Amino acid sequence: MPESDADLRAASETAVRQCLDLQPDESLVVVTDDQRERIGEALYEVASEVTDDAAIVRYPPGNQHGEEPPAPVAAAMQACDAFLAPTTKSLSHTRARGDACDAGARGATLPGITEEVFVTGLDADYDAIYDHSAAMLDAVSDADELRVTTEKGTDITFVRGDREWLADTGAIAEAGSFSNLPAGEIFLSPASATGTYVVDGTMMPHGLLDEGRELRFEVEDGYVTEISDDDIREQVEAAAEEVGDDAYNLAEIGIGTNVGVTDLVGSVLLDEKAAGTVHIAIGDDAGIGGDTDAPLHLDGIVREPTVYADGEEVDLPQP
Repeated sequence: MPESDADLRAASETAVRQCLDLQPDESLVVVTDDQRERIGEALYEVASEVTDDAAIVRYPPGNQHGEEPPAPVAAAMQACDAFLAPTTKSLSHTRARGDACDAGARGATLPGITEEVFVTGLDADYDAIYDHSAAMLDAVSDADELRVTTEKGTDITFVRGDREWLADTGAIAEAGSFSNLPAGEIFLSPASATGTYVVDGTMMPHGLLDEGRELRFEVEDGYVTEISDDDIREQVEAAAEEVGDDAYNLAEIGIGTNVGVTDLVGSVLLDEKAAGTVHIAIGDDAGIGGDTDAPLHLDGIVREPTVYADGEEVDLPQP
């Protein structure tokens, strides 16, 4: 059911005025596509009330998360002070997004956003999200190893190496800063990882998994070596035809810090932020502190994990 114009406007106000803190003398571009146009227009309307230098660009939805947008879209992102990107396929881990931030633009991607998730996810206490994220960073950022286990069979250890943990809190007022919206996670592109992880929450292309359904992944020396699900395996194999083994890169370990997300809804964008979960991704990590370029970034949410930092159990925030 479509959300009301008033609800879309309220969420847009949070994104433009609170998270971005857009100023009247700044330029902003909204990047959207044919399937997310209503959200894009709502953001553009609010931004246009703040600054006279606002624009909206629209293009056909991409084929895969992490696929580069058309060159004119990338140029617009790089030339502005701030951007918001509600798109069907994620621009988070693209060179276009990274180059824009390197050039000093700040902004947020809203990959796979739906009107329901937009309205629900932006109705959040972002001060609390910031505090929970800071507490989690304090608990894990100096650890050399992070181990995640679950009763479903997850037992995987991540090696930090020289990589840094990053936080996605929705605070994007500083030049060059970047966030997902809705926000609420800390994440690391590990130097290596070995073990098994079992996704029992949300993962594309399946969305929210039915109760009892589990997707199993084997990882060795930083690469996924076995994938139990045919559809996901086919996606990775297709990417491997383009970039080889980089498609199998174990790209990310993330910990959700948004205590306002009380139930998984089937949207990776929102569900990976849920407090009390972790998410693990395959593929590209160049945009989050790694060095692997791949045309996909596939997150899987793991419910009810136990997390250890250098052998010490970590207290996760809970919804």
